[in-house]
Amino acid sequence: MLTNGLILILASLGLAQGLFLSFYLFTLKKANKKSNILLALFLLGLTIRIGKSVLNHYVPLANWQNNIGISGILFAAPSLWLYGLSLFEKNKSFTLRDYIHFVPFILFLFLIPFVPRHGNFESFWNYGVVVFHLLFYLILSWSYLYKNRLHVSLSIARWYRNILIGATLIWFHYVGNLFDFTLYYITGPIFYSMLIYGLSYLFLNRQKFTVQKYDSSNLNKKSSGILFQKVKKLFETEYTYLDEGLTLNVVSEKLRVKSREISQVINENTDQNFYEFVNQYRIEKAEILLKDSKYDNEKIATIAYESGFANVTSFNVAFKKKTGLTPSVYRKG
Repeated sequence: MLTNGLILILASLGLAQGLFLSFYLFTLKKANKKSNILLALFLLGLTIRIGKSVLNHYVPLANWQNNIGISGILFAAPSLWLYGLSLFEKNKSFTLRDYIHFVPFILFLFLIPFVPRHGNFESFWNYGVVVFHLLFYLILSWSYLYKNRLHVSLSIARWYRNILIGATLIWFHYVGNLFDFTLYYITGPIFYSMLIYGLSYLFLNRQKFTVQKYDSSNLNKKSSGILFQKVKKLFETEYTYLDEGLTLNVVSEKLRVKSREISQVINENTDQNFYEFVNQYRIEKAEILLKDSKYDNEKIATIAYESGFANVTSFNVAFKKKTGLTPSVYRKG
């Protein structure tokens, strides 16, 4: 079992990271500012709710303090839904009808002093309403993602899907709270800490750049897949990768599409950049040559050049990175 001190440290670190990421998104001016703010509201709402659980585990909170913590879900849930709309519909202008989703949160704020929190049926019912409020928006968001997944870029669809997965797992913890499962009550903040660090990693180190880099692209999942098949066909029928001077511009000219779109479809369909994708084909060619008895007496440099590499050094580095062996050792094996 985790000690109370360790639980407090783990939970507090997650809360601090959640606040940091929320503040970062609020102040981020790049790309879609509206989307950043909605994601920040979603994270802030979860952080407030989880923070309440942590505090209440160590320090008895007053009725109104508990209710403020619970209110975080009431603006986090609609923020999650609206965030999806802003990602999928780039030019969407939000109207008063969209902001009506925050009315339950505003009403709850005014009713905070009167909402019961004494462990009886009435308080159970009120807490349940909040839990199912989140469930409603999760269902709405998952349905929206499913219906529109083919109309946006693959990177955006994956990013939103990952956020929904995290939010859904948190919801399951809240269901445990609803039925007074003590284990769920205190493991919830720890789980949130791991989730927020995972989200921070994806956002700051990978997904942030992927989503923003192709934010203005008109390629959706279907067209991305079609173009990617054309790229593969070009490589596999014309052996374009054997050209040591191959660049994005060369491929884009052959396919008569923008080089930016070539880069996007490779990234979305393989999680590789252009040169990693090219080197994969070159290394597969080199593996064939290294096993071919006709090349037993050929130098490694010859193998490198015939596989499309411009020099032996880059060949050795790329080959070992993929196979874990140097070309010489691979040949002997």
